[in-house]
Amino acid sequence: MLKLFYITNNPEVAKAAENAGTDRIFVDMEYIGKEIRQPNMNTVKNRHTVNDVKALRRVLTKAELLVRVNPIYENSENEINDVINAGADVIMLPMWKSADEVKAFIDFVSGRAKTVLLLETDEAYRCLDEVLTLDGIDEIHIGLNDLHLSQGKRFMFELLIDGTVDSIAEKIKKTKIPFGIGGIGAVGTDVPLPAERILAEHYRLGSSMAILSRSFCSIDSFQSIEEFAAEFEKRLLANREYEIMLSAADDEFFKKSHKQTEEIIKGIVSK
Repeated sequence: MLKLFYITNNPEVAKAAENAGTDRIFVDMEYIGKEIRQPNMNTVKNRHTVNDVKALRRVLTKAELLVRVNPIYENSENEINDVINAGADVIMLPMWKSADEVKAFIDFVSGRAKTVLLLETDEAYRCLDEVLTLDGIDEIHIGLNDLHLSQGKRFMFELLIDGTVDSIAEKIKKTKIPFGIGGIGAVGTDVPLPAERILAEHYRLGSSMAILSRSFCSIDSFQSIEEFAAEFEKRLLANREYEIMLSAADDEFFKKSHKQTEEIIKGIVSK
């Protein structure tokens, strides 16, 4: 089963997601450079804080607490110390572009929390071989949104069919470092690229992690936390049931599914 992350700084929402079976609650403190990279785009630009980390630490009992910090900058060491002291179990580094930045991140964390590299720049893609020789990397997550922007692509899921993600996955698998890919929505949803297709790509590629996307289940769509919790649990169960089917599928299934997904993505891009 995929290890699933859900982004929130709301303690009630976090607890509901944890109770439903979410593996990690994701506090997003990254803000440096986001507006420049994603101008006028309908993307989530959070501004979570160390106080949010502390608030979630008080309510979580099973799910790990993951914090995405800012890219390496002059205050990175202090920021990382602050989130570790606030109770982070896992720290994610976004927008890295060199092995030196990754090495600095690993040194700042110094074994006090798990480390996740968010691979989301073309520079990171090109220096991945060097980065993979470093000690201290616990996991890698492939960020499709910023990576497709940095490569000048029109649609982030193009990276699943142009060889980019396949190439990255093959390199990482040789090191046996666990990796994840982008985000997923809820199965059974009528959207151009269904979650079923994305989940199949995770299993085809050997991914072990995914972020539950904003479309999966948002508190803004419900009148109460109880309604949200019930629907979240229902959708998560449906995704898990689909994963059970995928875990028993053979290579022929994944070849056929990938070909069908490729045609869907090409159709979306052409429009």
